[in-house]
Amino acid sequence: MLRSTLKVLIPAVALLLVGCTIAPVYDVQQAPIVSSRPAAMADVERSIRVAGASLGWQMVTQGPGAMEATLMLRTHRAVVDIKYDTKTYSIKYKDSSNLQYDGTNIHKNYNGWVQNLDKAIRASLSAL
Repeated sequence: MLRSTLKVLIPAVALLLVGCTIAPVYDVQQAPIVSSRPAAMADVERSIRVAGASLGWQMVTQGPGAMEATLMLRTHRAVVDIKYDTKTYSIKYKDSSNLQYDGTNIHKNYNGWVQNLDKAIRASLSAL
């Protein structure tokens, strides 16, 4: 009896634990730029670039007010679009691999990486 119960219980618990590793995609929408002085576009771009690079993100300018950031860790790849002006910035999911993205949810590590990027950007901008 115990053996048959364990045969059912162990896979069920394993599936539950795997299911806990995904969460809704975390995006940053229109975060305000807070700095000690009015920020110029070049200052904002430089601050975002420095913040991302400090965390291992590869930052590529896509045009005025737009940047693409890619983070590669082990076999995982996360790509976000960053849109910004002198008042706000946004970080939005663009693409990923090996992060269980299903159109709505993604591996929870992705959200931590984006939250860390957001914190680093805020810190870098506040130093302007």
